[in-house]
Amino acid sequence: MSTLSDRLQTLSAADEFFELFKIDVDPHVVHVNRLHILKRFHDYLKRSPVQADLSEADEFAAYRERLVQAYLDFTVSDAVTEKVFKVFRQAQGQGFVGLDQIERIERPAT
Repeated sequence: MSTLSDRLQTLSAADEFFELFKIDVDPHVVHVNRLHILKRFHDYLKRSPVQADLSEADEFAAYRERLVQAYLDFTVSDAVTEKVFKVFRQAQGQGFVGLDQIERIERPAT
């Protein structure tokens, strides 16, 4: 494992990732979407892993590129639209209950 990979394992807050990679961000975007951005970053890394044989500078650039893309996704969109987390994907289309699905309950006369 590289030094950068070791360093990434110690980070937990989105702000720490942006500081490490020296990425200027809009604090409001990060505040509202921090978990979504980190999840998207993870998804990008899973989809396109950083090669192990890269130089330190190229490795840094590859990680940085994926984090920038994850951040940019939420500067032009929002968490509901991006559906990063399973709960947003599952909720799609399930927020409506038709009247035909509601049963009438007879109440006894008082």
